[in-house]
Amino acid sequence: MSGERTQRAQLIAPCGMDCGVCGAYLAYSNGVPRKRGAILHCVGGRARGKQCAYLKDHCAAIKTGEVQFCYEWAEYPCERLRVLDSRYRKRYGMSLIENLDLIREASVQALIERQQVRYGCAACGQLRSVHNGRCYVCETVTSWKT
Repeated sequence: MSGERTQRAQLIAPCGMDCGVCGAYLAYSNGVPRKRGAILHCVGGRARGKQCAYLKDHCAAIKTGEVQFCYEWAEYPCERLRVLDSRYRKRYGMSLIENLDLIREASVQALIERQQVRYGCAACGQLRSVHNGRCYVCETVTSWKT
């Protein structure tokens, strides 16, 4: 169980994105074939050594590994994170800043547990995508959007 927890924790990006509920990661991890413009694959930001797909090129603290999570930075939340958070709130009903605040106040494990409750598939217990609400284990997924 400890190895599974460590692996799952590695899916939490510095910006608060949980790659475990990302459609591109779910497609990759569940063997859904790539389809140009519809099904993307990603192994997760930290696993690729990219840290954060959204902020990595704009944040020296993330790029150099100075911080593990954005909330550790003196200027948290920065403007780029606020913009990203706003987009995710509007489009997907998830707040990266709330995710980061939960990690800071409780733990990464607390976020993982909350995500399981929120995105767990009622049929099989695996995670559903934040991007389309679909379970990549139980359902046939033809696009990350629908």
